[in-house]
Amino acid sequence: MKQRYLGLLVGICTFTASLLMWWHQEIIPWDQLTLSALLNQPETADNLTTHISELTVSTLKDHQTERAIIHKEPETAGTITRIPQLMVSALKDHQTDRAIIHEEPETADTITRIHGSKHLMVSAFKDHRRNGAIRVISIIKRQDLQELYCVLCVHNSASTKGDGALSQCVSSKAQVEIHRDHFGFPYGTSDVFCTNPSSVKATHVSISTDPNATEGLKYLPIQNKEIKETFNYNFTVCISTLFGEYNNALQFVQAIEVYKLIGIQRLVIYNNSCGPDVEKVLKHYSKEGTLEVVPWPIDKFLKPSHGWLTTLSPGDLHYYGQITALNECIYRNMYQSRYLLLNDIDEIIMPYKHKSLGDLMDTLQKQHSYAGVFTIETHVFPKTQSDDSGRFSLPEWKSVPGVNILQHIYREPIRKGFFNPSKMIINPRRVEQTSVHSTLRQSGPVINVPYDVCRVIHVRTPEQPHLRKEQLYEDKKLWEFEEKLIPNINHALNESGLLLKSATGP
Repeated sequence: MKQRYLGLLVGICTFTASLLMWWHQEIIPWDQLTLSALLNQPETADNLTTHISELTVSTLKDHQTERAIIHKEPETAGTITRIPQLMVSALKDHQTDRAIIHEEPETADTITRIHGSKHLMVSAFKDHRRNGAIRVISIIKRQDLQELYCVLCVHNSASTKGDGALSQCVSSKAQVEIHRDHFGFPYGTSDVFCTNPSSVKATHVSISTDPNATEGLKYLPIQNKEIKETFNYNFTVCISTLFGEYNNALQFVQAIEVYKLIGIQRLVIYNNSCGPDVEKVLKHYSKEGTLEVVPWPIDKFLKPSHGWLTTLSPGDLHYYGQITALNECIYRNMYQSRYLLLNDIDEIIMPYKHKSLGDLMDTLQKQHSYAGVFTIETHVFPKTQSDDSGRFSLPEWKSVPGVNILQHIYREPIRKGFFNPSKMIINPRRVEQTSVHSTLRQSGPVINVPYDVCRVIHVRTPEQPHLRKEQLYEDKKLWEFEEKLIPNINHALNESGLLLKSATGP
């Protein structure tokens, strides 16, 4: 039997080598292992698998054609797919012997193409509010929606081979719900539901246009398998998409340090691209344990818009997939955090009548025990108007790129008859779908919090540039944190390598 499998594997290798020779005209030696050596040495199937696992296969595109090149595995990590990440098993069919390659179940990809389509899938979660259905956060091309199928599998961690293979894979028709807030862009945030009874035991899922496809698919681990009543964090901030080489490092650090003082324990940010100084800040807070950075390579798949209007900023998807990221963040933290704050990187949801977010939410929940969504009104603090005293124009911050929000203490009045955006504090277990400024599907009432109780501090370009300073409201709320805030900001900047040596001492 071993000789039969060996003959099968050698035949496959011979055929593959011949094909690659024809395609690429040259094959680099397999780490001193040649086909002639294989044919003349009594290699076992295990040894053959070991030799293959020492190789890396990558597809490189030259100027004229795409060609596959086999080369030695480099010692660096990156986007190259390693053959050791595949499990090679020789299976005997009822009629013929054939080798089948199974992908390793775990994947680090945060965005994956749905097999046989133009759609994308992001992550999968068990939704206990929908009778245990599997919800796959996805991005669907709305006009090209075809039948989709769920492929549910079980991760066999107790495999005698120790390979952790997927087994018991079952396909079933999927249900697709496209969120209504797509703003007219071709692609929209969507939920793909898998309701097959097999979902009860399933550990991994993939989506395909072919009901019979189980091999060659990317499988997502199913998260939120169990309901939890206790949480690692009380307050987590979901900051959606970071893109355009964003490098406003000073404002970012200031906002995080303010948030930490009022009760935020963790932030999650979806990073497409950022500038070098913000990159240093991300690394510092990640190392500290305050920040989780989720890679967000949406531009590798689509042409994302830089805005929310198709006429002003055309593209495939609204604002670099902002809505998809916010929904993903809700489910990612469903049983991790008691509350989530949904806001942008340059915004702070600030209590004005309570010392902390914890005190604020204790009061609001006593007043509205059945509510799970609290909307907070946004107030613009124009960065064109500054405090004349220069109290927080600190010399050590002048070399740090970004806006010094402590200098901008004037806010614009709310305009009657104009849309005033809001951001949210939510109980994630009460929310099914969200947009940017409001939830789309939730249980319980939505409470609009009065602006004198809590408001969003948004330091940005003015919305009413014609207003003079005396027509603005003075708001020094952030100054109340001066004693702890300034040293905390300096510590974070220093740890990020952004303070000059003269500012931090010898």
